[in-house]
Amino acid sequence: MDKNLIEIRDSHFVVDLMYAGTAHNMTGRPVYQEIGLGNRAFVHRDLWNCLQKLIPYLEQTGRRLKIYDAFRPAAAHRLLFEAIPQDGFFVPEAFRSPHCRATAVDVALLDADGVEQVYPTKVDAYDENFAKQVQAGNLRDFFRYLQKASLDYQDDQIPEAIHNRDELCRLMQSIGLVPAPRRHEWWHYELPDGRTEKYPLIDFK
Repeated sequence: MDKNLIEIRDSHFVVDLMYAGTAHNMTGRPVYQEIGLGNRAFVHRDLWNCLQKLIPYLEQTGRRLKIYDAFRPAAAHRLLFEAIPQDGFFVPEAFRSPHCRATAVDVALLDADGVEQVYPTKVDAYDENFAKQVQAGNLRDFFRYLQKASLDYQDDQIPEAIHNRDELCRLMQSIGLVPAPRRHEWWHYELPDGRTEKYPLIDFK
């Protein structure tokens, strides 16, 4: 294992990788299980240093942070793009994804009872019906729905979801992370320079 990879095992974080043990994700495949990673979340040590700054807040509020995705081996990325070969959903080349550099996480907050807070969409904008359409190559309706995942999306009908999204954004930025460049995934946060040569692609063995 690469010396810069840290496995998240702290009880303040709940690891439930969406591409691990089940097919309940947009690709319909447990890709991380297929390559032998399973439900294990690794991040670059610099990202882990940021995430640890959340612990005082999580303890004070009784919350936990759920990790839906973290380090993504290039082999897994290739399988994901194979499942949905559409640039704009997964980038074709692994080196373009900060997940493959271990510098990004997909997350949501859990309340004091361990229940995930409500957001404008589920993480990855997962919806069983949309997933079937996407897997069949029809992305038009999904991309229209994906607008709800934007950090700039507003809807007076779901004030709690909008509030929770904005709170998560402020929290993650307070520890030094930034949203996805296009701000189109409320769940995605990464190191500011996590797509640069400072953090090369990490091999997984």
